[in-house]
Amino acid sequence: STNTETSGRYHTEWLNMMYPRLRLARNLLSDDGVIFISIDDNELHNLRKICDEIYGEDNFIGCICRATGTTTGQDANKIGSSLDYCLVYAKTNSFVLKGLELDEDDLKRFNEVDDRGRYSMLQLRKTGNADTREDRPNMFYAVKAPDGSDVYPFGPTGYLSRWRVAKDTYEQLVSDNMIVWKKNELDETIEVDGYLKSSWTPYVKYYLEGRTKQVSNLFQNIEGNKKASLVLKDLLGAKGIFDNPKPVEFICILLKIATDENDIILDFFSGSSTTAHAVMQLNSEEGGKRKFIMVQLPETTNEKSEAYKAGYKNICEIGKERIRRAGEKIKEEKGLEALNLDVGFKVLKLDTSNIR
Repeated sequence: STNTETSGRYHTEWLNMMYPRLRLARNLLSDDGVIFISIDDNELHNLRKICDEIYGEDNFIGCICRATGTTTGQDANKIGSSLDYCLVYAKTNSFVLKGLELDEDDLKRFNEVDDRGRYSMLQLRKTGNADTREDRPNMFYAVKAPDGSDVYPFGPTGYLSRWRVAKDTYEQLVSDNMIVWKKNELDETIEVDGYLKSSWTPYVKYYLEGRTKQVSNLFQNIEGNKKASLVLKDLLGAKGIFDNPKPVEFICILLKIATDENDIILDFFSGSSTTAHAVMQLNSEEGGKRKFIMVQLPETTNEKSEAYKAGYKNICEIGKERIRRAGEKIKEEKGLEALNLDVGFKVLKLDTSNIR
């Protein structure tokens, strides 16, 4: 039913609608499953509270902020919003978050090559937080430079720091030819507690093969809301059929970091079925066999709307047609690569019942 902001129970009605669905969603998740919940800032704080109760605070994976590319609320007497949010909760600690593919800028860092492949280097000295000798005394020790001298970790302002690893791990890195030495002349002699700063600096190799990037809670430089609307317009042949569809690229990223090639993805607020589109798109790119289940109430379209004029009497009809056309377009663009891509689907409708 319609829940207007002028209602005195606006937030309560919304929570009453969401709570049972989120409890059911948890029951449907596999033990290593995860739920992504897209939300704007109006109910973000309330949603976080009920998710903490249902899924548990320990299973909170993060809150993704997505740059939408457009700003809403500019006419109101408040700050406009250029972000959407996506809360991420796992069912149990069995869920494993995957890394993101490296982009072109990331690949540029791997500019060294040896017989194992391309690699980049990281200072052996710990940087950032908890980088002092006092933080981890067992990681403060001498290592031998190529000239046989002792090298101790010093911070950039001349304090005693620490290495990233314990001594036995360092010795294994040396044995595996994973340490690279560089020498720079010192401007001055630095001595702290009897330890002299060396002109030698050790680095650790890390290789490109199998490397991914940690997922950030800020998604930017990806398709925004305008692009999402254009994609839907191109598919359905008319603009304004569905308001505010999600970008396919955004959903594809979520699928990449959370699913395997044979997983089942359920979207129970499917709208225009962007999720189904994204599943087929990712399957075509990776050769996966992910399956989707789209759930949507048959909400009727307004007789004056572009959707109704185009022949869509309810939102479900929009989603079904999008799946058909998106599947055809993907197979057409991929050609022989998508020869075995499954873009078919079945439609099930919930019948009326006297059970209460």
